[in-house]
Amino acid sequence: MKTDIFLAYSGEEATKKSVAELKAATNVNTIYVLAPEGAVIPEGTEAITVKSIQGTEAMKAIAGKAEAEFTLLSLKDTELEMGQFGLERLVQAATFTDAALVYADYYEIKNETRSAHPTIDYQSGALRDDFNFGPVQLIRTADLKEWAKWETTSFDAAGFYSLRLFVSRKGEFIRVPEPLFTMVESDTRKSGEKQFDYVSGAARATQIEMEKACTTHLKEIGAYLKPEFKAVDFEEGFPVEASVIIPVFNRVKTIRDAVDSVLKQKTNFPFNLIVVDNYSSDGTTEILKEFAGSDKLIHVIPEKKGLGIGGCWNVGIFNEQCGRFAVQLDSDDMYSDENTLQTIVDKFHADKCAMVIGSYQMTNFDLEEIPPGIIDHKEWTDDNGPNNALRINGLGAPRAFYTPVLRDLRVPNSSYGEDYALGIAISRDYKIGRIFTPVYLCRRWDDNSDASLDVNKMNIHNSYKDRLRTLELKARILKNQREK
Repeated sequence: MKTDIFLAYSGEEATKKSVAELKAATNVNTIYVLAPEGAVIPEGTEAITVKSIQGTEAMKAIAGKAEAEFTLLSLKDTELEMGQFGLERLVQAATFTDAALVYADYYEIKNETRSAHPTIDYQSGALRDDFNFGPVQLIRTADLKEWAKWETTSFDAAGFYSLRLFVSRKGEFIRVPEPLFTMVESDTRKSGEKQFDYVSGAARATQIEMEKACTTHLKEIGAYLKPEFKAVDFEEGFPVEASVIIPVFNRVKTIRDAVDSVLKQKTNFPFNLIVVDNYSSDGTTEILKEFAGSDKLIHVIPEKKGLGIGGCWNVGIFNEQCGRFAVQLDSDDMYSDENTLQTIVDKFHADKCAMVIGSYQMTNFDLEEIPPGIIDHKEWTDDNGPNNALRINGLGAPRAFYTPVLRDLRVPNSSYGEDYALGIAISRDYKIGRIFTPVYLCRRWDDNSDASLDVNKMNIHNSYKDRLRTLELKARILKNQREK
C-alpha cells in the first residue's frame, strides 16, 4: 500500500539526506516538502509553501495533496533517518489493526550521541498538546480529508493538535514498540528546564488555540463540563482554621527554611503545621525536634513505611489536629512572605470553593529568581478551567483544600501527580479559587524530583498523568450522561 509523505524542511542538506532515506522505502507514492518560500528542495519532491507548519493552513494543504491510502507526517524540522523497513512496518501495523494513527519508538542523536528514545502508549486521557509521537505519524488519508472538511477554525499553531484529536475519535492509536527512525534532537535542555515552556508569555497565543481545540474535542466526546459547581458550606468544629501539611523525606538542607516560612505567618485565625516525616535518615528528623517548643508544629512519623507523598498527605489530613483547610508546602520550598496563609484562607471564604491554587516564583537554591520567573497558570479561567485542566500537566502551587472534601476523595499514594489527580477530580464538581499573584517560592536545584529526568522516568510520569486524565474523562462522561 502506497504512502504520501509530508516532510518539514530542515535546511537544504539535511532535507536532501532525509528525502534520500525516505525514497529507499518500497511503498512511497509522493514526497512533499513543507518549506518556506524560496527554499531549495531535493529533486523528485514537490514543495508546499506554508507559514506555520503546525497550523490549519498547512494541514489542509496536506489534505488537499494526499492521494495514497496512508499519509506520513514528519513535522519536526530535523534530519530524519529511516530504520530498516521503518515505513513498511508502520503501514503493516496500520493494516493489521485498522488503526487511525500509528507511531513508533525512535533513536535520537543528541550532542552527537545516538540513544534509544521509547515513546509511550496513547490513551484517551493523553490530551496534552505536547504528547510525543516521535518524529513521524502515519494516518489514514480518508480521516485526514474528513478532518479538513470538518475543521472551520483557522489555527496558527493548533492545526495538527486539532487533527490528531479528530483522528482519535475515528479509531485507535497504535504504538510500535520498536525504534523505526532516527532524528537529530537540537533541544538538549534538562527536563526541569523544559517543564514550563507552555506557561511562558510567548506561548500564550498558542495556549489559547490549544485550549479551543481541546474544548471542542471534549464536547464531541461528551466530557465537557459546564461552569456549574456545587455550593460549599464550610463546617464548624475543627481544632484550627488551617493546617499547613509538609510531607518530608531526607531534606536536611531545606526543611528548616520551609518550617520557618510557616511559623512566621501572620493570620487572624489559629493555624498549625503538620510535618509528616517519612522516616528520614539524613538529619531531617533531628532538625524537626529542634522545633519541639513550638505550640504550632506537630511532628508525625507514619505508622506505615513505604508511603509516597500522597500517602503522607493522607496521614496529615486524617490527623485529629488537622484544620478546616489543609494547605500544601513542599519540604524544599517556602512561602513568599508572612501573608500567604491569610491570602489563601481569605480566598476560600470569598469564593466558597473547595480548593485554592496559588502562583509561584521560580528560584534557585539561594532564592534568586530564575527563568521562567512567575508561574501563574493564567490559562485557568472560571468558565473553562476545569476543561482546560485536562490539557495541561500542572495546575500551579501552592494547593489548598477544604478538608472534608479531601478526606472524602483521599490522596493517591503517589510521589508524582497526586496533586494533579486531586485538582481535576475536585474541579469536576466544585469551584477552584485561583490566586494569580505569587505567594510561594519554588526552589529549583539538583535534588528536585523533576530537575533532570531521563526519558524512562519522564515516560513513567507522563503515562501516569495520562492515566489520571483517562479516569477523569470516564467520570465526566458518566456524570454528563446521568445528568441528562
